[in-house]
Amino acid sequence: MKCPFCGYEESKVIDSRETKNGLTIRRRRECLSCHKRFTTYEKIEEIPYMVVKKDGTRQPFDGQKILRGMIKACEKRPVALSTLEEIVEEIESMLQERPEKEMTTAEIGQLVMQRLKKLDKVAYVRFASVYREFKDVVEFKEELERLLKEK
Repeated sequence: MKCPFCGYEESKVIDSRETKNGLTIRRRRECLSCHKRFTTYEKIEEIPYMVVKKDGTRQPFDGQKILRGMIKACEKRPVALSTLEEIVEEIESMLQERPEKEMTTAEIGQLVMQRLKKLDKVAYVRFASVYREFKDVVEFKEELERLLKEK
């Protein structure tokens, strides 16, 4: 591993730890030349997972895109960012466990809505209103009534 300070090609590993999600290894290293310490991260190179959009096009799975949508839905709500990140990791893990390496946006949206519904009803309704593309107030009202009946 090349030292970021002096460029020397060799270093020794001082400490190795898995990150919380277990998908990455964090290593503390020390340069054998200048003796400065630096951190590296190792991640398994994975087959890209694809998302099939409504129009049939495919694009690589991007957990950050899901996270941004949930953050927007949870704006000014008592929901921790770490909880939303866990949801994204959960969905990504589900995708990795599937034999086929594709998932539709509809499936992803359903997974997100199921989790938001348990977490925060207001965030769920916000997300659903964008995801389901409510055409008018009537559709919005019907979804709210379904939520109220579940209580």
